[in-house]
Amino acid sequence: MRTHVLPRIRHGLPRVVAWTVTATLVLACHRTAGPPRTAAATSATATATGSARPAGAGDRVEMLDGEALRPLAPAQSGSRLPDRLDDSTYWRTIRDLSEPGGYFQSENFVSNEMGLQHVIAHLETLSPPGGVYIGVGPEQNFTYLGTLRPRIAFIVDIRRQNLLQHLWYKAIFELSPTRAQFLSKLFARPGVANAPAGISADSLITLLNQAPADLETFRRTFEAARRQLVERHGFTLDSTDLETLRYVDSIFVVSGPTLNYSSGSGGRGGGRFNRMPTFAQIASATNERGINRGFLGTEDNYAAVRDMQRRNLIIPVVGDFGGPKALRAVGAWLRDHNARVNVFYTSNVEQYLFRDSAWERFYQNVGSMPLDTNAAFIRSATNAPYGGSQGFLMTQLTSSIQEIVKAAQAGGIQGYYQVLGMSRPD
Repeated sequence: MRTHVLPRIRHGLPRVVAWTVTATLVLACHRTAGPPRTAAATSATATATGSARPAGAGDRVEMLDGEALRPLAPAQSGSRLPDRLDDSTYWRTIRDLSEPGGYFQSENFVSNEMGLQHVIAHLETLSPPGGVYIGVGPEQNFTYLGTLRPRIAFIVDIRRQNLLQHLWYKAIFELSPTRAQFLSKLFARPGVANAPAGISADSLITLLNQAPADLETFRRTFEAARRQLVERHGFTLDSTDLETLRYVDSIFVVSGPTLNYSSGSGGRGGGRFNRMPTFAQIASATNERGINRGFLGTEDNYAAVRDMQRRNLIIPVVGDFGGPKALRAVGAWLRDHNARVNVFYTSNVEQYLFRDSAWERFYQNVGSMPLDTNAAFIRSATNAPYGGSQGFLMTQLTSSIQEIVKAAQAGGIQGYYQVLGMSRPD
C-alpha cells in the first residue's frame, strides 16, 4: 500500500467512520490481481427502445431527472439507432452481448496513450456524427466519444472489472454536471468541486494535483454511486460486483491524479513501468496543434460524453476480441438497427492477438459486423519505427477496417507488422 498518501487525508472524522474507510482503502490496495470473476451470459439479442430522429430547433427539450438532455446528432442515414435506452433494456443488452470474463496482465485503470488526440482530425473526415463507435479499455474512449459524437458506443473488453469500472464512471458522470465535480468525486478531492466552469483543463488539473484526498468524500461518493446504479437504475450488481466497485474507487482515491496504467493491486506504478503517463498528464495532453480535445479539455466535450451516459448509450460489454460471441453479438445488434460500425478503437490489443494466434478469429469477427465504407480502426503501436514517432511511448495509427479485413481473408496478412504497415500515423 502507498502509505504516504494516508497522512494527507483529512482528519477529524468520527473514529469509527475514519477507521472503516481507511481499512477499506488498505484492504483494497492489498487485493491480489488475477482472473476476474466471470459472469454467465444469455444468448438472446436485446432490442433497443427509442426511435432515431434528427434533433431540430423546434424539438421539445428532453428532460431527465429535472435536467435537460442535449440534442443528439441525427442518426446516420437509414439507421434506427435509439435516442435513449431504458434501464432494463440497457442492462439486458449488457448481459446478452457479453461473454464470460477473461484475464489480462494489467488492471489497466487508465490509458497509457498520450497521442490519443492526434488522429481525431483525420477521423472527423471519415466518420460524421451520429454513427457507431466500438472501443476497448477505460477512459481513453471518452476522448473519442466527446469529439466524434457517435450515436451509440460499445466498449468491449475481456475483463469484467473493466465493465464495472465503466459502470463506476457512468455513475460519476451522471452525478457530476461539470468537469470539476466529476474530478472531485472520482478522486475524492472536494477542493476541486467549485472550480469555475470555464477553467482551462491545465488549471483544473493543477487544482486536482494540489487538492488532498478526503475520506468522508470517498464514503459519500461511493454510497451515492451505489444508489445511482442499484437503486435508481436497478442494475443487479451482487456483493462481488460492489466490492470491485469499491476497490476501483479506492485505487483512484489512493493514487490520485498520479494514477497510471500500472497502478493497482500489483503495486507497479513505477519501476520498469515509470514511463507510463499519469491520469493528470493524459488529461492535460493536446492534439498536434496544441489544443486539448480530450473529454476533460472543455465543458462541451465533457457534456457530450455525460449525456451519452445519461441516455444509456455507452454500453460496456465483457468480450474477447478473438472470442466466439461478443463482437458478433454487437454486430447482430447493429444489423437489427440497420446501423454500421464507423470507428473501432483497438488500442494495442491486436499485438496480443497475434502473439496468441487469435488474430484470424478477430478479423473474422470484425468481418461479420456491418461496416461503413469509410470505417476506420484506431490502434496504438509501441514497435519501432511506429512507436514514438509522435514523441510518445505509444503512437496512434488509423487504417481502413475493410482493407484490413479483406487482406486477412485473402491471406495477405501473416504478422502484426503487416497490419502496422497498412496504418497511418495521423
